[in-house]
Amino acid sequence: MILVSSCLAGLEVRYDGRHSLHDKIKKLVGENKAITICPELSGGFSTPREPAEITGGDGYDVLDGKAKVIDRSGREVTDLYMKGAHATLKLAKEIKASLVVLKENSPSCGSSMIYDGEFNGNKIAGDGVTSALLKRNGFRVISEEQLDEKTIESFL
Repeated sequence: MILVSSCLAGLEVRYDGRHSLHDKIKKLVGENKAITICPELSGGFSTPREPAEITGGDGYDVLDGKAKVIDRSGREVTDLYMKGAHATLKLAKEIKASLVVLKENSPSCGSSMIYDGEFNGNKIAGDGVTSALLKRNGFRVISEEQLDEKTIESFL
């Protein structure tokens, strides 16, 4: 079973109330080969919500208490991101996820790129909080940008 970001399956759960539909992921969910989760909703956020970014590092630094997640208004929301990451890890373990496909650039889900914490649109190399926690626990995490037919076949 593959675990995927809900927004990639077409669910309108992004911070702005929109989705990031990826046709291959929607197809996998429709074929019962993938299960969706939104770490941010699992953490207690609603939709829509203020955008947030990691300041002072990346998701690994958040896990280690060295960085924070701050929303655009300046409110620290690290605890909600941590809660969502742990809920996602729990589900990944329950379904024995062979692969996790998360939305790139997200402070939760980015698996190679995240925003730089300045709310200026600049991206840096790094993992989001959920991605970092899953990787630390041995899960293979990729973004929708890395997903292709060969990858899908090798994990089903």
